[in-house]
Amino acid sequence: MRPIIATTALLLAATGTLLAQDHKAVQAMRADQLRWEPAPPVLPKGAQIAVLSGDPHKAGPFTIRLKTPAGYKVPAHSHPTAERITVISGDFHFGMGDKLDEAKAEKLGSGGFVDLPANMNHFAFTSMDSVVQIDSEGPFAIKYANPADDPSKSQ
Repeated sequence: MRPIIATTALLLAATGTLLAQDHKAVQAMRADQLRWEPAPPVLPKGAQIAVLSGDPHKAGPFTIRLKTPAGYKVPAHSHPTAERITVISGDFHFGMGDKLDEAKAEKLGSGGFVDLPANMNHFAFTSMDSVVQIDSEGPFAIKYANPADDPSKSQ
């Protein structure tokens, strides 16, 4: 009977250790804790980003928020990985194609969501101050349909 009690005690101790380790992996962040920085030069000027989890520069999953002013536009581009976008506040207009065409865009409001496939040209713009959350796999890369639209080339 004692070996069973000892084995049970060891299993419970191990389970407690695993639960404690899982608890340490939990990451929470309040909105007032977000650290906003200028968006990288590969995006048009005026936007800010906050990294919520992961590292967009490294391989692996990441989550960022992008804060844009009214009238912000990202010309047609693609990414080597899919991106999932959730509108936190404001609006987000997006469309598929090789050129930004506002007439062909769909509008998402707060709470809206779009799952954009890898390697598919799309464009985006906002009509009001907006915040969107982007979930994807790193390293983050963007390829503009028209290389002349790449803002990092003109800076």
